Amino acid sequence: MTFGRPELIGTDGAVSSTHWLATSAGMAVLDAGGNAFDAVTAVGFVLQVVEPHSNGLGGDVSIVAHRAASGETTVVCGQGPTPAAATLAHFRSLGLNQVPGSGLLPACVPGAFGAWLRLLRDYGTVPLATVMERAIGYAERGYPVLPDTARAIAALAPLFRTEWPESGHTYLTGGRAPATGELLRSPALAATMRRILREAEAASADRDAQLEAAHAAFYRGFVAEAVDRFVAATDVLDSTGRHHRGLLTGADLADWRAPVEAPVSLDYGAYTVCKPGPWSQGPVFAQQLALLDAVDLPALGASSGAYLHTVTEAAKLAFADREGWYGDPAHTDVPMATLLAPDYTAARRQLLREVADPAPQPGTPDGRKTWLPDADRDIPRPHPGEWLDQLQSGMPTVVLAATTRPGDTCAAVVVDRQGNLAAAVPSGGWLKSSPVIPGLGFPLGTRAQSMWLVDDHPNAMAPGKRPRTTLSPSVVLRDGDPHLAFGTPGGDRQDVWTLETFLAVTAFGADLQAATEVPTFHSDHFASSFTPRTHRPGVLVVEAGCDPAAVADLRRRGHEVEVVPAHSMGNKICIVGLDGGLVRAGAGPRGRQAYAAAR
Repeated sequence: MTFGRPELIGTDGAVSSTHWLATSAGMAVLDAGGNAFDAVTAVGFVLQVVEPHSNGLGGDVSIVAHRAASGETTVVCGQGPTPAAATLAHFRSLGLNQVPGSGLLPACVPGAFGAWLRLLRDYGTVPLATVMERAIGYAERGYPVLPDTARAIAALAPLFRTEWPESGHTYLTGGRAPATGELLRSPALAATMRRILREAEAASADRDAQLEAAHAAFYRGFVAEAVDRFVAATDVLDSTGRHHRGLLTGADLADWRAPVEAPVSLDYGAYTVCKPGPWSQGPVFAQQLALLDAVDLPALGASSGAYLHTVTEAAKLAFADREGWYGDPAHTDVPMATLLAPDYTAARRQLLREVADPAPQPGTPDGRKTWLPDADRDIPRPHPGEWLDQLQSGMPTVVLAATTRPGDTCAAVVVDRQGNLAAAVPSGGWLKSSPVIPGLGFPLGTRAQSMWLVDDHPNAMAPGKRPRTTLSPSVVLRDGDPHLAFGTPGGDRQDVWTLETFLAVTAFGADLQAATEVPTFHSDHFASSFTPRTHRPGVLVVEAGCDPAAVADLRRRGHEVEVVPAHSMGNKICIVGLDGGLVRAGAGPRGRQAYAAAR
């Protein structure tokens, strides 16, 4: 397979997302006079319909927004917290070592809807109907099933028929899995979205009042009531092979609002990179850049073993700090300022050696120490369904022939003619996560699986706490002006894959499209954020497009290199930019799904 798509260039606006229908919805909103924040919200709602294997209305989202008029960059956190009843004692009473990756036990407050509404209220301009209408239309009239969606439904069809019947009603057609390209309708989801919109418009003619009424319908009205009834009364089969009842209640939803926060930012030459805080993994992008700031990357060469080694070792140090220090800063003291401080970074940079570090450890910011949890895998109770193997992986991907292509989340980025930038990574609430809630047409998410069932760790389970999510969009300024917005699917690898794209642009002069097509690599050293928390210490995965001489050099440096087929990774990097009065866009071609557009 040979790539080589053109970088798209325009003057009025650009959109890139992981689905062509979502991208076209965003462009339609821009053409109708909406701004980047209106458009990215429309993209987000369509993604919840047409990528049900990757996200849903019951999922979560992380958003970074830059407003050109004020020059302000902010983060809208759509990662909902754990339920009030989610205590360590409760999970221990069930005999669990890990939070299950499926079912109702790992469900948090669904934050995506509230975050999109907060973005619209604070930064948008168009009515709610304008950003929801295309998503409702695809749910009502149908959308073409993606190959990954078809594979996921086919693999889980026996589960849907026997244990999760409402999921069967939602995703199966006449009891069978739909084929790739077949039109699939989601009438219950359409009815839920249409009812939210109807209640919002009935409440007031005022735009802000409508948004408030829509929020009330979801978090205190009929949606919350349906969630409360289902979770309280239903024992659900999950990845343990047992049936468990969830902890989420209507009161958990009623008490929540999407917060708006300052980003974690880092100056890197002329660039300022803005990321979500340590309730996400976003700061590892900044930590990697800080470590690489004193390295002459162009002198190493983009395809050299020295370059791949240096970037990988910087990533391992940053991810060691993620594992040791990151968590919800509202519940734990994350030393974020010190983790990005020049003195701390300089000391960590001394650990970048000519050979691979076999056991990278978290640093000791301000003299403090932390530790790396490690939990035994829960052995599932024997069950005759072969599909139980699918539930053992908490990621949305399905395991086929003992392999999985990581990366099925979503991404959406927009730039408009005013220079507003929006980057979002929606995820959670995918069709593999938990049963569809009767009457609503969507399942809940399972993000609490990323938390540890241990004491005294920043990412330990606790009530009302945000799990450390992997969702990590980026906004970049250049000399203080809006410049780039990007994001990708990929779970734990998001901030490695997007870093490779960012460096392709900033260090090696690639255009935005070419930067999404560079050969990809990542380390599997640390535990996954998804059950069963697997990891492969010392393993470096590279695509076959990497220079064979570089692979040989990496092995000489002590890396255990696994070469996978060219272009086979799960990254679908979506990127837009503003440069010299022109808007630019690219979309990663892997998976033949992401799509960019520009006017």
